[in-house]
Amino acid sequence: MQTEKAGEAGIVIVGGGAGGLELACKLGRKLGPGRVALVDSRPFHVWKPSLHEVAAGTLDIHQEGMSYQMLAHDSGFTFVYGALTGLDAARKRIDIAAVTTDAGEQVLPPRALAFDSLVISVGSTANYFGVPGAAEHTIALNTTEDAERFRMGLLTLLTLAEQKKTIGDNAGLDIVIIGGGATGVELAAELREASGVYTAYGFNQLRAARDVRITLLEGSPRILAPLPERVSAAALALLRERAIRVVTACRVSAIAPDHVTDTNGNVYPSHLCVWAAGIRAPQMLSGLGLPVNKGGQIEVDSFLRAKVREGREGQEGREGQADIYALGDCAACVDADGVAAPPRAQAAHQQADFLADIFLRRARGKAPSDKPFRYRDYGSLVSFGHSGTVGSLMGSLKGLSWFVEGALARLMYGSLHLLHHRAVLGTLRTALLALARFLIKRNTALVKLH
Repeated sequence: MQTEKAGEAGIVIVGGGAGGLELACKLGRKLGPGRVALVDSRPFHVWKPSLHEVAAGTLDIHQEGMSYQMLAHDSGFTFVYGALTGLDAARKRIDIAAVTTDAGEQVLPPRALAFDSLVISVGSTANYFGVPGAAEHTIALNTTEDAERFRMGLLTLLTLAEQKKTIGDNAGLDIVIIGGGATGVELAAELREASGVYTAYGFNQLRAARDVRITLLEGSPRILAPLPERVSAAALALLRERAIRVVTACRVSAIAPDHVTDTNGNVYPSHLCVWAAGIRAPQMLSGLGLPVNKGGQIEVDSFLRAKVREGREGQEGREGQADIYALGDCAACVDADGVAAPPRAQAAHQQADFLADIFLRRARGKAPSDKPFRYRDYGSLVSFGHSGTVGSLMGSLKGLSWFVEGALARLMYGSLHLLHHRAVLGTLRTALLALARFLIKRNTALVKLH
C-alpha cells in the first residue's frame, strides 16, 4: 500500500463537514499545506443543514457545493480524496480506500497517510433502531446523494401524478417523514413550499395542499422535543397552517415500499418516505481500536482527545490519547460542566475553534491552555421555508431564553449559513457569493427541474 507523509506537523483531519472543514481552513491559513491535510470521501462540500432544501429542489447542489480542491488551494491545506478505512495508532497512520468510478475503474489506489496529530470528524449517519424495512424503503438525508435521490424521485412522482390527473385519476402523492426533530420539520415545511412552486412549472392539474399530502410522524408527545415548548407549539401551528398532517406519540413498527405502519396498527400510505428519527456515528469507527459508546461515537475527554481503551498498555496520557482527537457528531463529548455537546453544527463550530487554538499554540511553541472545552448553547432556529422561522435564543444567564419568530428569526437563520461560509471562505468572498446567489435566484427557476 502506498504511504504518504502528512508533512512536518502532520495534522490530518478526516471528514470535511462543518467542523472538520472549518478547522482545516483555519489551520491551513496559518500553517500551510505541508502541515495540514483534510481527508474526505467526497470531492465537494455542502453544509449539511441545507440538505432538506436540496431534497425539496429549492437549493441547487451544483451551485451550493464547494470543491475541496479549490478550498485547499485557497486556504492552504492539502486535500486527500478517499474514505477512512483503518487506523494504526501506534504507527501513527491511517488507511484510505481506493477511489473508483461508477463503472468500477480505479482512479486512486488504496493509500496509507502518516500523521503526527489526527482529528476525526466524520459526522453521523441514520439510526434505524432495528425498524423492519427502514433501511430498505426510506431515504435518510445524510449525504448530497441522498438529497438528490429524493429530489429526482419527487420530480418523477409529480410527473406521474400530473399525467394521471389528465385522464381523470384523482390519485396524488403521499410523502411520509418519520421524525419530528429539526430535520423532519424543516423538510416538511420546505416540501410544502416547493410543492406550491412546482405547480407553476407545468404541473397545472395538481393542487399542492390537496394532491401533495405530507405526513410527519413523531414518537414523542410533541415535535421538536429538545426545544422549549413554546417553540414546539409555534412550529406545530405553522405546519398545520400549511396543511401538513402531524401525528405525535406515534411509534413506527414497520415500513413497506408503499406504506408505513405504527404500533397501534395505523397505516400511512407513502410514495416517498424519509427517515429523520435518529442518528448514530458511522459503523466504521467501531473498528478503529478507539473506545466508542452505544451510539458508535468516539469517547473523548474534556480536551476532545480520544480516550484510552481500558486494558491497553503503553498509551500516552491517562485521560486521553494526546495525538488523536474527535469532534462533531461522531464525538461523545461531555464537557467539564457535565453538558453533552449535541449533534448540531454550532457544537462542531465551537469544537473546531477549540482545537484550532490547541494546534496553533503547539505550532508556535506556546504552552497548551489548561481550559477544557465547554459547549455554549446559543439557541436553535427552525426554518419553515422562505416565509417563516421560529426558535429560541439563549442568554448569558443560565436558563434564560427568548422566543423569536418571523422576519427577524428568518434573517438570523440565513446568517448561520453565511457565518459558516465566512469561516471557510473569508468575509469578502462570502459577501460576493451571497450577492451572486441572490442574483442567480432572481433569474432562474425557483425550484430545480432537471
